[in-house]
Amino acid sequence: MAIDQFIFEKLRENLPFAPSSDQDVFFRAIASFLSGPNPVFILNGYAGTGKTTAMAALVGALSELNRQVVLLAPTGRSAKVLMGYAGAPAHTIHKAIYRQKPPASSDEGGFGVFELHPNRDKNTLFIVDEASLLSNTPGGMLFGSGNLLEDLVAYVFNGKGNQLLILGDSAQLPPIGLELSPALDPGYMEQYGSVVYMEMKEVLRQSFDSGILYNATLLRDNITAGDYCLPEWKTAGFNDVRRIESSELMECLNDAISRYGLEEVVVLCRSNKRANRYNKGIRGSILYREEGITKGDRVMVVKNCYQFLEDVPEMDFIANGDIAEILRIYKFHERYGFRFAEAVLRFPDYKETEISARLLLDTLESESPALSREQQEQLYQGVYSDYEHIKGKRKRYNAVREDLYLNALQVKYANAVTCHKAQGGQWKAVFVDKAFFGEICDKDMLRWYYTAFTRAREQLYLINL
Repeated sequence: MAIDQFIFEKLRENLPFAPSSDQDVFFRAIASFLSGPNPVFILNGYAGTGKTTAMAALVGALSELNRQVVLLAPTGRSAKVLMGYAGAPAHTIHKAIYRQKPPASSDEGGFGVFELHPNRDKNTLFIVDEASLLSNTPGGMLFGSGNLLEDLVAYVFNGKGNQLLILGDSAQLPPIGLELSPALDPGYMEQYGSVVYMEMKEVLRQSFDSGILYNATLLRDNITAGDYCLPEWKTAGFNDVRRIESSELMECLNDAISRYGLEEVVVLCRSNKRANRYNKGIRGSILYREEGITKGDRVMVVKNCYQFLEDVPEMDFIANGDIAEILRIYKFHERYGFRFAEAVLRFPDYKETEISARLLLDTLESESPALSREQQEQLYQGVYSDYEHIKGKRKRYNAVREDLYLNALQVKYANAVTCHKAQGGQWKAVFVDKAFFGEICDKDMLRWYYTAFTRAREQLYLINL
């Protein structure tokens, strides 16, 4: 029996039901890929097409065949989702491919840059989920070349015989500032070698029992057809999609939080201004937290942070978009014109890891994504003035760089977040804000709603939609 046929039959055995035509085509294509020379396979799969069950079957089959597999995703939350459906350990891309380089000398101080780690894996299949999040634009030279997609490819193919399977959904929002997701573009990825490309479009029959997937499919169909208008939402006959008015919102949110838990409910908005309004309402009217940040609050980190992780092997750094729960706050204070708090936080997407950290509170309700350039400069100058007594520019620079005020975690409340921040994650109950007012419907609008709808696992609420 040919090796690709053997792999194909193993894949079929690991699927608990008869495959759809798209799943069958994928199994044949991936079996041929795994037994052939091509380095890259892109699977562009829409919501409801059975991509996740196909991946679970693939991971199970390769485990039985003793073929090594590495599962990766862009964020902690997306890695947790991947691990859940694949039934195998998954890590963030950053955790897998970068290692922190120590300062060149003891005189330098600082926390060092993250350099590309040598890849010792050979003949391994690297599966990367949520690839629509991967950008090819410079993201800061602290990590490798500054280009995450390029570094990922370089790392994978640094090991002999390795192959790369890229998973994503091109109907979702692309990385900020880009028109499309480069990792899902076969024309772009061909610079790294021959690419096998496949789309899974056939929505499984049982998926149409879900109002979430039914309405997401309406959006996706309009996107692919170039029909840039909002479809008529269908809620009749579905228990998992509900249209609500503003007057019903707090009652519905309260019911959802009681049913699913605070950590499994989110409101998705287009702007930080709208998210602030919802967070204030949820904290005041449902959680009865009229005061400032307190125990039990859920916050989202809005800027990468490289401090506070001594002896925390689960995390190399605290990433923009990571969600944490406040376990306790033991000190508030002001400095340099900003408000700070000393707190203990729990990160549920990183094996419930707990850390002690300093929080910068001015970002909690600001309308900007993080500190503005002017605020960042104000903070830097304030911190710098405290180290002017240190002689030698390098020593002074490194002392400033490690300062815990300058590196304080910039956070926002996480009961309501922007759709871009939610990408890669899933919640049991998702409330989608009416994000566009009087604007002409275009492809970006449809992709925004599609991305928002597909964050919901069990219940979707459409606010004023």
